[in-house]
Amino acid sequence: MLFFSSLQVVGGLLLLIIGGEFLLRGAVGIAKHFGVSPLLIGLTVVSCATSMPELVVTVAAGLANRPDLGVGNVVGSNIANILLILGVTAMVSRIQPPDGMATRDGGAMLLASFAFVVMAFMGPLTWPNGAILLTLLGAYLVYSYRSEIKRGDVALDPEAQEALETAPKSIKTAAVLVALGAISLIVGSELLVDGAVTIARGLGVSDAAIGLTLVAFGTSLPELATSVVAALRKHADVAIGNVVGSNIFNVLGILGVLPIVVVTPVGAEILRFDIWVMLAASLVLVLILSTGVRIGRIMGCAFLLLYLGFVAEQFVPIEALLSSAR
Repeated sequence: MLFFSSLQVVGGLLLLIIGGEFLLRGAVGIAKHFGVSPLLIGLTVVSCATSMPELVVTVAAGLANRPDLGVGNVVGSNIANILLILGVTAMVSRIQPPDGMATRDGGAMLLASFAFVVMAFMGPLTWPNGAILLTLLGAYLVYSYRSEIKRGDVALDPEAQEALETAPKSIKTAAVLVALGAISLIVGSELLVDGAVTIARGLGVSDAAIGLTLVAFGTSLPELATSVVAALRKHADVAIGNVVGSNIFNVLGILGVLPIVVVTPVGAEILRFDIWVMLAASLVLVLILSTGVRIGRIMGCAFLLLYLGFVAEQFVPIEALLSSAR
């Protein structure tokens, strides 16, 4: 049974990755056809499309009455983005934080994380919470667009530039890609959620633990691959932009949509430990961005060890270790 469920998870992840790519190319092609500016495409269309696998999986988990799996996916993805992706990238090439990122993007990531923590402890997330988070996302996008125009800095990150260059010229082709991408995402999310739930039951662990580790790792794979490739090309700083942007969209976008679709309680397990790890990791990254300190191999190794410790805690809680030690 676990073997079959593992195949479901792998198949679901593959469909999510393929569907995300199809959706990205198609959406960018449609946006270009209607004359949307490249900068606006980079800030909105590309960012939304690359977060679509996480969104579909999280909403599917919520609709399947598995809120811990969905919320755990978002929290775990944000932790993996900082500790795992930046850790691996720094082992490949030192990362120099871009100037000015701490004030706008880093601040937005920290504000989003803090807002989510406050809402999570106030009770189940409902549609007003979702509306607030989506409003904050809209405000961030508008502010980002205006500040980029004001500075005259219309350079796109490599991912957005590649998406623009490879987008189909035909509106029909773009529409077909969007349709195929949407179908792949829906089917892939169903396979992934079903497989993950079965694995959790088979191993005797919680939905939250599987969401925070297996599902979060799987949905973060595209960002990990993009960041490692950028590091190999000596553009490791791109990883920070990917991580910060992804974390902002995960909290404000995905957790904005989820409670509008279904009332979402945040489990005690996540409130006890994991949400604080996410907030602490976000704070550490903002401090690094503020000081401009390079993230080298030593810091990257520390990040990876912290991530491994976080994953281990999901299956062997700290309380259990302390009890056995006594």
